[in-house]
Amino acid sequence: TQEELAVLVASLNDDPSIHGILVQLPLPKHLNADAIIQSIRPEKDVDGLHVVNAGKLATGDLETGLISCTPAGAMLLVRQVHGEDLSGLNAVVIGRSNLFGKPMAQLLLNANATVTTAHSRTRDLASVAKGADILVAAVGRPEMVKADWIKPGATVIDVGINRVAAPERGEGKSRLVGDVAYAEASNVAAAITPVPGGVGPMTIAMLMANTVIAAHRAAGKKPPRF
Repeated sequence: TQEELAVLVASLNDDPSIHGILVQLPLPKHLNADAIIQSIRPEKDVDGLHVVNAGKLATGDLETGLISCTPAGAMLLVRQVHGEDLSGLNAVVIGRSNLFGKPMAQLLLNANATVTTAHSRTRDLASVAKGADILVAAVGRPEMVKADWIKPGATVIDVGINRVAAPERGEGKSRLVGDVAYAEASNVAAAITPVPGGVGPMTIAMLMANTVIAAHRAAGKKPPRF
C-alpha cells in the first residue's frame, strides 16, 4: 500500500547506514509515485528526481545536489567526444520529459552549448535536428530519427529504448531498438551510441557514482568527481 511504502522510505531516510534510495519506476498504478519520490531526503535521492535536486540543476548548482543518472551518463559520453567546454556547439534535445529531456538540456547549457529543446509539437523537427552538432533523442518512438535528420559529423546520443516485433527471429520474437535508425545514422554521425548497450549501462554507472558521492557527503568528506 501507499502507507507501507511511505513507512519504508521514512525508515531508510532515518537509517545512517543507508546512503542512497531509489524507487524503481514505474510503480503499480494504485501507488502515487511522485509523493514517494518527494518523500526521499534529497541527499539520499540517488536518482536525482527530488525537486530540490532538480532545482539545483536548473540553477546551475552541480556541486551540492545529485544529478539524474541517465542525463549524467549521457553527458559523460558527450564529454568523451567534445571535452568539458561545449562553447560554440549547437545541441538539440528531442524530448522534454522531467526524467530526461529537461535535465539533459540543463547539463548541456551548463557546459556552454547552445541548446534547443525539441518535441512532438516542434515544427519541421527534421531540419531542427539537422542543425545539431550534438543530437540527443529521447522520445520513445522506434527509429524515428533517420540519417537525413543528422548533420554529417554530429555526435548522436540515443536514449530511446523500444521493443519492436522481429519476425525474422521467429514467431512472437522481438528486439530492442532506439529512437535513432542506427544502421543508416552511423554512416553520417561521427559518434553514435547503440541500443542496447549505449546509454543504459551509463545510467547504472552513474547511479553507483551518485551513491558514492552521497556516502562521501554523509561522512563529511569531499566526494570524487565523475
